[in-house]
Amino acid sequence: MDRFILNRLREKVLDRGPIRNIPEKTLQEAFIMNTWGTNAIEGNTLTLEEVAIIIEKGLTVPNRPVRDLLETVQHNSALSELVKGNISEVNMKSALNFHQLIFHGILVDAGQWRRVNVGISGSRYSPPRVEKLLTLLQEWEHNYAAMEMNRKDVFYQAAEMHFGFESIHPFSDGNGRVGRLLINIHFLNHNWPLLNVLPRDRNAYLKALEIAHSKGTAGLTRFLETNMAKSLIFILEKVGSEENKLMKLSEAKEVSGTDYSTKYLALRINQGELPGIRLNNAWQTSPAAIRLYREVKGRE
Repeated sequence: MDRFILNRLREKVLDRGPIRNIPEKTLQEAFIMNTWGTNAIEGNTLTLEEVAIIIEKGLTVPNRPVRDLLETVQHNSALSELVKGNISEVNMKSALNFHQLIFHGILVDAGQWRRVNVGISGSRYSPPRVEKLLTLLQEWEHNYAAMEMNRKDVFYQAAEMHFGFESIHPFSDGNGRVGRLLINIHFLNHNWPLLNVLPRDRNAYLKALEIAHSKGTAGLTRFLETNMAKSLIFILEKVGSEENKLMKLSEAKEVSGTDYSTKYLALRINQGELPGIRLNNAWQTSPAAIRLYREVKGRE
């Protein structure tokens, strides 16, 4: 995703005030999307609509696994602590706090580092042995602090920090969900909104993490940029002007006055060049996003 597009979208959001102060209704919708996505890619069976019922109305959903229901309620609580600033640093203590919040009553070792050696399903990579965990976690924490001090690029930092944490794999279960919450501490502290990883993103996300073991985190950085663009247009659709309204590609094309075909727009969204979200089995974007993309292509 072109940084010009990202920065312009962010500026439009910040024109409405600090990220942490977005309207309560918009924040709740972001919580629903984030909680559904992060749990679903780990096998949670609840649908987006069911997660909305639980978070918005405080109701339960019948005939669903108790674990899936607990994960939903407790991840939502963890997000609340994050946005309120009660858990506000990227470090070992925050990781333990998140793990305890999400998995208490679910995992017997909630809030504790793993005490056994583990593997990662579908990966050739083997996480470090248990006796190395504390040393590696201390190095991870130090490396992140050094990147912050040296003012490294915000997306580069996020990718390096997240990859480092997932490579250590310090919990017996729940590493991905804790790691994605740590990413969102990082982004909120830099005044960027919550980043969501949704079921449709799962393969690209896991592939970026796997490739990082041999080729570095450039691919993961691009993945985070693309998904941040999705978060920005999602928020702008709620708090922005009419030109930020999300529409089907055919409608957004007409409103923006572009000559691009809908097929071309869908291709560019898939390639991570044009901000877009797939809702109700159809790609959607905004006229504002298309105009920003057109401006970037014109500069090229």
